[in-house]
Amino acid sequence: MLEPGAPAPDISAQNQFGETVSPDFDAPTVLYFYPEDFTGGCTIEARDFQEQLPQFREGGITVYGVSMDDVATHDEFAEEEGLLYDLLADPDGTVAEAFGLDTSGGRTDRRTFVLADGEIKSVYDPDISDPDGHAEAVLRDVRNEYVQGG
Repeated sequence: MLEPGAPAPDISAQNQFGETVSPDFDAPTVLYFYPEDFTGGCTIEARDFQEQLPQFREGGITVYGVSMDDVATHDEFAEEEGLLYDLLADPDGTVAEAFGLDTSGGRTDRRTFVLADGEIKSVYDPDISDPDGHAEAVLRDVRNEYVQGG
């Protein structure tokens, strides 16, 4: 798994609308990997990021969710949950593998990467705690580190 200080990988994936997204990771970015759409913890985490999204955007921080689900499943999930940020479809595991995550089981572990200035700044393992409140903790850390006036 990529660690803080590692260069951000070049990635490209389709979002829930079938549009190709290629983040550059120069500006503060949160990229959270989750195992699967429509599952308990993943739904809690997605809702949590959506709830905090206005504050992320206010700070100029982009949020992406990534799982090995396909575009159609992401579209249904985003619609049902009212998600207004991009969910990147990674059915072949290319994006997850670029970040050093295991895809052998057809899903990834839950991990959140904070990137800025073209590198990994921090990595979170939300599996060790309740996914509820994870987005708020990440927001607090990112705002304190990268946003003027925190």
